[in-house]
Amino acid sequence: MQPNRKARNVAKPGRLGVGIIGAGKVGAVLGAALRAAEHAVVGVSAVSDASRERAETLLPGVPVLDVQDIVERSELVLLAVPDDALEGLVAGLAKLGAWQPGQLVAHTSGRFGVGVLHPVRAAGAVPLALHPAMTFTGMSLDLTRLLDCTFGVTADAAMLPIAQALVVEMGAEPVAIAEGDRVIYHAALAHGSNHLVTLVAQASQLLREVGVDAPERMLGPLLRATLENALASGESALTGPVARGDAGTVAAHARALREYDGGAGGDILEAYLAMARTTARRAEGRGLLKPDQVEGIRNALASTDDDGPQAPGGH
Repeated sequence: MQPNRKARNVAKPGRLGVGIIGAGKVGAVLGAALRAAEHAVVGVSAVSDASRERAETLLPGVPVLDVQDIVERSELVLLAVPDDALEGLVAGLAKLGAWQPGQLVAHTSGRFGVGVLHPVRAAGAVPLALHPAMTFTGMSLDLTRLLDCTFGVTADAAMLPIAQALVVEMGAEPVAIAEGDRVIYHAALAHGSNHLVTLVAQASQLLREVGVDAPERMLGPLLRATLENALASGESALTGPVARGDAGTVAAHARALREYDGGAGGDILEAYLAMARTTARRAEGRGLLKPDQVEGIRNALASTDDDGPQAPGGH
């Protein structure tokens, strides 16, 4: 790789001048992690008051600069912008002739691999995809979370060691993801993490409705134990009425949620029915439920319709 003539030299051999485009929760934290690894953060872009405050907190002394100035000064450009903004940003900078031969350009999007950075490659720069499989708060505590975090890494074969080394320097573990697998990879993480938040919010709402003042205290130990068991044992850790084939209880749940939600179409009822059906189908596929038990669960879930069949034990 040819040295970047435009980029500012840094004092320590092997260290890079890093520019952060996007001082959101991810960009500021990863910039701070690279700085802790003795790379020099030469500039950060921050538009909103919140991003400026975050940059001041996590990257003190780093100048807030225009995007084009950051690219000009940097040997490694970290693009920490929303997925839908990434392609336009990269193309716009290419039209300005901003990308430099030999420059490292990494984005943090889970959805994309390096294909979205084709204008970077065309300019002779090196495209990298470094996505942290972690949820961030944008505060300093996130730096410790990186130590127990993996990154989905995509790069050309010759450049993969560079991407992996950057992740290791941030204290995390790199896992190679093929270019064509990025969307499924990201869907898996979003399905597990984002929908977990929705499920917890719905469960907390129901508990508050029945007078539980601190639902987090009731749910916390249960959900932490469930998550640990699921990660360790997979679906063999499944418990509860669906896993037992207890159709009467499932029917009672569905009827109560239908009444609570004011009829069909409520978001909690909709989520419960969808997840219960999916759980039953997966339990059947793994031999955890007998066919007659699965049919009982299906009937119990169908009984939420006014004229649908009643499950065994339903009344």
